[in-house]
Amino acid sequence: MWRKLATIALAGSLTLGLAACSSDTEKGEASTTYPERNLTIIAPSGAGGGWDLTARAIAKTMNDTKLIEKPIQVENKPGGGGAVFMAEFATKEAKNDYMLMVKSPPILINNQKAEGNSPYGYKDTRPLAQLTRDYGAIVVQKDSPYETLKDVLDAIKADPTKVTLAGGSAPGSMDHLVGVLPAFEYGIDPKAVKYVSYDGGGEAVAALLGGNADVIATDASTIATYVKSGDVRVLAVSSSERLEGELSEVPTFKEEGIDAEFTIWRGLFGPKDMSDAAYKYWDEKLAEMVETDEWKAELEKNGWASEYRSGDDFTKYLEEQDKVIAELLDALGMLKK
Repeated sequence: MWRKLATIALAGSLTLGLAACSSDTEKGEASTTYPERNLTIIAPSGAGGGWDLTARAIAKTMNDTKLIEKPIQVENKPGGGGAVFMAEFATKEAKNDYMLMVKSPPILINNQKAEGNSPYGYKDTRPLAQLTRDYGAIVVQKDSPYETLKDVLDAIKADPTKVTLAGGSAPGSMDHLVGVLPAFEYGIDPKAVKYVSYDGGGEAVAALLGGNADVIATDASTIATYVKSGDVRVLAVSSSERLEGELSEVPTFKEEGIDAEFTIWRGLFGPKDMSDAAYKYWDEKLAEMVETDEWKAELEKNGWASEYRSGDDFTKYLEEQDKVIAELLDALGMLKK
């Protein structure tokens, strides 16, 4: 069951939907002056992770190309693997056309899992666009005794208490699922894997380098910098084929005998009650952005694959993925009832 579910790309894209009309503009009314002030994209995590890098790439491209003339700033609001700010975004900021949020599969996972779940999910936002896809990576320190993914799995099978797996998201969330997927396929009870969560990919890497974790599960694109510097080794990636760039020599899960894939989408969301005028504005701007040379340069620099879906298509995709996530968590015994 996991094999079937894991091969369904958990990717998706969010149409960058930023902003809208002024606060007193009713939903559906046109605005000829929007945006009237600076705009904000929230990365609901610490610096250095996939959400942070995506938010900054969007802001930089929009600012550099002048597609949007008002400045766009990025704010980091970590907590609960994105769940803390999600509650604020779904309630206090529900009508704020000037605040957007970058998200990925945790917006579905956090809402579906039993423990520490968020009461808010994608239906409490207005999806704007999916922009990229990425993959998971299993990573160790440069001098780790584990040379292959199978080495790690054999060690966990022998004694799960002796191997600490870490990730930049809460238990039951994306990094956790990336990390336990190979274990599950290898015949290990995923509930037995010792998992420690950190608030963002940057903190998870710091834990690995500091000796507080034996192995981490993280985004393939964000770990490339550490591979280049020689601080870490990537044992395997969750893509169907080998990646390019710094990870071109890294085997896939399948090459390591694990018949599974895991794709990570990232996209942009507007607030639940975003005005139709703001939604239309950002729908057009994001469609223009993904065609620019500046955005393509950001994709290449960060090692991301382009995968664009506009708002309506993205919403349909999220509906499908929400069902997949529920089945995935059910297999882990972590689905809320």
